[in-house]
Amino acid sequence: MTRRQRRDLWLGLAFVSPWLIGFVVFTVYPVLASLYFSFTDYNVVSAPRWIGARNYTDLFADPLFGKTLYNTLYLAAIGIPFSLGLSLVIAMLLNNKVRLQGLFRTVYFLPSVVPAVAAALLWRWFLNPDYGPVNEFLWQLGINGPGWLADPTWSKPALILASLWGVGGSMVIYLAGLQNVPVALYEAADLDGASRWQRFRFVTLPMLSPVILFNLIMGIITSFQAFTNIYIMTGGGPSNSTLVYALYLYQNAFQFFRMGYASAMAWVLLAITAVALVGVFRTSGWVYYEARS
Repeated sequence: MTRRQRRDLWLGLAFVSPWLIGFVVFTVYPVLASLYFSFTDYNVVSAPRWIGARNYTDLFADPLFGKTLYNTLYLAAIGIPFSLGLSLVIAMLLNNKVRLQGLFRTVYFLPSVVPAVAAALLWRWFLNPDYGPVNEFLWQLGINGPGWLADPTWSKPALILASLWGVGGSMVIYLAGLQNVPVALYEAADLDGASRWQRFRFVTLPMLSPVILFNLIMGIITSFQAFTNIYIMTGGGPSNSTLVYALYLYQNAFQFFRMGYASAMAWVLLAITAVALVGVFRTSGWVYYEARS
C-alpha cells in the first residue's frame, strides 16, 4: 500500500470507528459473554463458577423446557400461516385502484406501528371475558364467548388473534411485491382465457414467492422471540399455557437470577431457530426467481 492508501484506510476506519466500537461493545462482547456464562453457575451478584455443560443437561431435563417449546411452536405453526394469508389478502385488496386508496393503506398499516405495550393492553381489554368488546359482540350473535386469556384452552388462540392485528408490516411488503408483477403477464393470461383464480395461482403466487419466503423467515424469527405481548397480556398463564420460550428465559435471567442457565437457553434457542431456517431454505424449491437480463 502506498502512503496515500494507508492514510485513506486509517481515515476511513476513523469515520466508521464509532459504529465499530458500538458493535464490539454492545453486540460481539455480549454474545461471547453469554456463551461463556452458559457453561457457568452465574447469578449476577457473585462471580461465575465453571460447571461445564450442566446448564444444558439441566435444561433438557427441565419439564418446563418442553412446555415452553411446545407453546412457542404452537404459536408459530398456527399464527404464521394465518398472518401470511391475511396480510396477502389485505395487500391484494389494497392493490386495486379505488378511491381513497392511500387512506385505506394507511388505516391497515397503522396497527403495526402502535407500540407493543399499548397494543397488548388494548387487546387485554378487547378479550376481557366479562366486559370485553369481543365477547360482547359474540353475545349479540347469541354465542357465549370463552374466557380467552383466562382459559388455558383459549389462551393461545387469543394470542394468535391479537397478533393478526399487526400484519401491516407484512402487508406493505406484499404490496410492494404486487407492484412489481409485470402487467404483461396478466394480459397474456387474459388472452389465454385464464380465470381470476388461475391468474392468482399461476401468475401472482409464483411472482410473489420470494416475498412469501422473506415474510415466512421473518415470521419464524419473530415468533420464536415472542415476548412483549405475552408478558403483558398473560404473564405466561393461565397454568403456563402461554409460557413461551423467551418469557421463560427472561424469568430465569431476571427473576430467578439464573443467568448462566438463561444464557444456555438463549444458545439453544439460537440453534432451534437456525435449524428451522435451514429447513425452510432446504425446502424453498417452490420459490421462483425471475431471470434478469
